[in-house]
Amino acid sequence: MAKTPLGRLDRRAFGMLELPRLDPQILDGFRALGDLTGTTSDAMDEIRLNGVVPGSTLRSTDAKARVVGQAITVLNQRREGTERKTSGLGEIEAHNLAEPGDVLVIQGIAGVSSMGGVSASVGKRQGEAGAVVDGAVRDIDHSRSIGYPVWCSSVSPITGKWRIQTVAINRPVSICGISVSPGDLVIADEVGVCFVPFERAAEVLAVAQRLTKREDDRLAKLDSGMPLKEWIKL
Repeated sequence: MAKTPLGRLDRRAFGMLELPRLDPQILDGFRALGDLTGTTSDAMDEIRLNGVVPGSTLRSTDAKARVVGQAITVLNQRREGTERKTSGLGEIEAHNLAEPGDVLVIQGIAGVSSMGGVSASVGKRQGEAGAVVDGAVRDIDHSRSIGYPVWCSSVSPITGKWRIQTVAINRPVSICGISVSPGDLVIADEVGVCFVPFERAAEVLAVAQRLTKREDDRLAKLDSGMPLKEWIKL
């Protein structure tokens, strides 16, 4: 069934309603990487592709979480005025478009929450893998308790309902200076977040798998007792 907006935002605020989909084998290939973001980052370095944010900048609310999924994007801006009768937040429209395994990616506002516990619960119900927010979130105890990991640049109890306006869904956003388009691959763990452009996901995976094999071979030789003088030549 075709996706349709909920009516929370003007139709002109939307980019694509349905994401282009990566081959599931690509997603599974990334999930199989032992050192998820480290190897992906090395692969992106090798092909000179920018798109990695350290975990000290986007902190995970769950240190054990590992996420590989496609981006559903939300663009939030600071809201003018002090009207408190209606919320300006509209990420519900992104949740509505998400497929299981997708990752909500929000360009938010520093110090003001772009999502809280209710939004996390909706995302969890939709089957999302988690969220990445360049800005603040709140209710992280709740999102953690329901198994909905969030990577964010800050936390704050200050609500965004009266201070933030959602202006676009599934259009390009900027996350810590990196352009992220809807459908791009999001790879995240406690070490950081990697954003891989949709059209280069297979290329990055191939390099990551090659690097993984090389590293596994080196470690196997180390475990076998190879003298360090020989091992460092590998």
